Amino acid sequence: MLSGSDTGIGHALAKYLDSLGFVVFAGVLNKDGPGAEELRKTCSRRLSLLQLDITNATQVKEAYLKVSEKVQNTGLWGVVNNAGILGFPADGELLPVSTYRQCMEVNFFGAVEVSKTFLPLLRKSQGRLVNMSSMAGGIPLPRCAAYGASKAALSMFSGVMRQELSKWGIKVAAIHPSGFRTGIQGTSDLWDKQEKELMENLPADTRQDYGEDYLLGLKDYLLRMPAYCEADLSPVLSAILHALLAKRPQGLYTPGKGAYMFLCVFCYLPLWFYDFF
Repeated sequence: MLSGSDTGIGHALAKYLDSLGFVVFAGVLNKDGPGAEELRKTCSRRLSLLQLDITNATQVKEAYLKVSEKVQNTGLWGVVNNAGILGFPADGELLPVSTYRQCMEVNFFGAVEVSKTFLPLLRKSQGRLVNMSSMAGGIPLPRCAAYGASKAALSMFSGVMRQELSKWGIKVAAIHPSGFRTGIQGTSDLWDKQEKELMENLPADTRQDYGEDYLLGLKDYLLRMPAYCEADLSPVLSAILHALLAKRPQGLYTPGKGAYMFLCVFCYLPLWFYDFF
């Protein structure tokens, strides 16, 4: 069972696992949307679509009941918490608290809700829990205060659950990819709305300190982000597959260019060097 299958990594993963013969339960934010329709057209009949807004406890429970009905006593082999949002990338001081709350609600609390709900099925099969974190969840990255904090919380949750669930044979992994083009950046309309909210809530002295040119450049930065991201999602898909199938999966995966290098620089070199780097 995976969440966030409408677009990006979740969409590609649903197709990939289905092509390998898995029975896939693909959770989507909009069961009538284009992403869900694409999965209906291209995937086998093994794939089941689930209406799943992970911030909606009722939908999470309904998804659990549907999956339970299908797997019955065999249990569920894997849960992949993939659904996530980026939020408008800006300096931590500039972001409204609503952005912090929204990131935590989806990226952390939603994943916790799904994990807790589906754990009884994983216990039956001694299965796998895979949480899609981010490079920003392991190292501090500028303009990622809200997103990074929510992913860091998810990574810590993964580590604790890895320790606590081992007694039932459940293995837990966190995925920390580098930059990939996933659609998480959102649409232009969403960016405009978030930018407007950010600007309207800025105190006059903060606006003056940062300067209009810097503030106007934030959206340009967002628009340039895809150019620095990898289009080929296969490293991430391979990491998730290993986490699901390997006899001894890693607790942490760092697919993509630079993900492991930045983590090493952060962990083993002085912080002043990392900040400069």
